[in-house]
Order: sequence, then structure tokens, then C-alpha cells
Amino acid sequence: MTMAAGPDSAPSGRRAVLVTGGRRGIGRGIAWSFAAKGYDVIVNDLVEDEATDATLAGIAERGARAAFVQADMADVAAHAGLVDQALAAFGRLDVLVNNAGISVARRGDMLDVTPESFDRLIATNLRGPFFLTQTVARRMVETSHSRELPRAIIIVSSANVTFASPDRAEYCLSKTGLAMMTKLYAVRLAEYGIVVYEIRPGIIRTDMTAVVQEKYDKAIAQGITPIARWGEPEDVGRAAVALASGDFAFTTGDAVHVDGGLHIARL
Repeated sequence: MTMAAGPDSAPSGRRAVLVTGGRRGIGRGIAWSFAAKGYDVIVNDLVEDEATDATLAGIAERGARAAFVQADMADVAAHAGLVDQALAAFGRLDVLVNNAGISVARRGDMLDVTPESFDRLIATNLRGPFFLTQTVARRMVETSHSRELPRAIIIVSSANVTFASPDRAEYCLSKTGLAMMTKLYAVRLAEYGIVVYEIRPGIIRTDMTAVVQEKYDKAIAQGITPIARWGEPEDVGRAAVALASGDFAFTTGDAVHVDGGLHIARL
């Protein structure tokens, strides 16, 4: 586990968040948004590199303590160790943001999807988040906690929960499973004061979408979204912070679209 510079001491009641896939892209935007709101942040990702260093530095610049835990979301056997290290970093874990995910290795005809490609997507995008959430939820249930400091689990899915993209079918299926997973955990954990939400990002400017930038530049210019711009990682981050804040105390299991209105059916 890597610790980064931050405040010398944390104020009493300071909350901690674990962000998976947090070293760049949407994950970085989420990590920085929580840091700006006074959370200490544990970042998880597959590798530790210059992008990781930049993310941790940005957390510290926003006045928060930062830690990095390297682990593969698809490796369910590693989840207990990941959560142990996350808890050890700051002595508590109030929020889990399941953000880690991968895209298809190659876009193409869904009639050509291989079992290997399908299993790869499901292992990282659905199976991994399900069992990591299970591990975190068990720890939360076992830990006494004041309901005045809400605990939350946030699951980042995709606009592809509802939008079919036949050139990346296995990705769509993996993200659709997260929508039901949100509802299931929301029902199961409500009695413990743990709320569960889903965020569905639309066209967000990241390394993953850079390969189709020209396509989406044109679509945005043609009005595919009522809010005519690319989404930024911080747009997703601010939504995640708001959902974890406790301000929506009588809600759970909801999906929030951070997509510029992409999901609105129009004639």
C-alpha cells in the first residue's frame, strides 16, 4: 500500500472512500471530487505508475489524505486483502465506489464475440464488483456506526444499460447486470443504514473514449445530447459525492444519469 502526503492529522469524523479503477479517467474525477469535499481517499487500480502518482498528488492538493492499493478487480481472492488495506489506511471505510471496468478488446460484430472476450468483460465489470461489494458490505454490517454519518455504495455502470451497442455486446451485458446488482444490494443493506446507488455516465472524455472521439464530436454537434458538450470525469465525481452525502436520506437503489440528457427519448 502506498500512502501519499496530506494533512498531518485528520479531523474527528473525517470519512474515507475507496474508489476502484481510480488512477485515471472517471475514477480520478471521482477521487478528486471526494477529496475536495473532505474525504480521505483510497485509490485502487491494476498498476501503480505516473498516472497513479498524479492522482494521489491531486488528492493531497485538495487537502485530503491519499492511499493506493494495487489489486485486480477480477481477482476475487484478492478482495479481502484489498479491503483490509483500505480499512488500515485511515481506520474506517464509509463509501465504496465501484468504478473499475474495462471495454471490449476489439469492437466488432456481436456474432463474432468469443467466450474469452465475454468472460473477460464479465469477470472485471460484473463478477468483480459483485464480490467486492459483498466483502465491503460484510465489513460494514459488522461495524457499529452512527447513522448520522451515512455509509454508501455507489456503482458506476454506463448509458449502455439501456443503449444497445451490438459492436460491444459483452460490455453492454456486463453493465446491465450492475443495474440489477444496485437494486439487490439496496434492498439487502437498507436495514443497516447503507444506501446503494447506480451512476450511468454517458459520453465522458476519458482514455477509453479517446478512440471514438471523432465519432462523438460529430454526434454531439448534431444534437445527440440536449446539453451539447462532452461530459468530464468531474461531472461523475460530483454526482457520486452528492449521493454519498446523506442528503438523499429517503432514497436508495436509484440510478442517476450523468449523460447530458442522452437517455431522454425524443421525437
